Amino acid sequence: MASETHETVSACVDSHGGAVGMPQLCSEWMGNQIFWLVVTLVVIFFILSRIALPRIAAVLAERQGAITNDLATAEDLKAKAVEAEEAYNKALADARVEAQNIIAATKAEIKAELDEATAKADAEIAAKAAEGEKVIAEIRANALESIKEVAKDTTKELVAAMGVKADARSVTAAVNARLKG
Repeated sequence: MASETHETVSACVDSHGGAVGMPQLCSEWMGNQIFWLVVTLVVIFFILSRIALPRIAAVLAERQGAITNDLATAEDLKAKAVEAEEAYNKALADARVEAQNIIAATKAEIKAELDEATAKADAEIAAKAAEGEKVIAEIRANALESIKEVAKDTTKELVAAMGVKADARSVTAAVNARLKG
């Protein structure tokens, strides 16, 4: 019996037990190979369809949900960012207007203080000028008196240098007459 089995297999196997050509292409083994191929494919199909593919579908659905939620969150954050930017721009514009108002008020205040200081300085200058005019008038009056005194003394000395003696009353009368014109 052993020889019969050996002879049946001998078409695909040589006398030493080695395969002749490619064993996969041996026509005697083809039916057996196709059977196990179909069984293996059916088992793989059921494993994939019942276990792997539902898990993959669940993971894909979860990812799609996460992506959708992330996109919705991103849209909300984008809207909030736009609102924040508008609020910032409005606050910036308000701050600029407020700064311009403060600048204008400060300029007006400084101008008022400057006008007040200028008026005060003008009043002080006018008062000092009037005081100076009084001092000048006093100096002129004193100068005129001094001129009379110097003229009297000079006249006395000139008359005395000529060898004539003059009294103080006649010298005063002569100087007064000459100063009047």
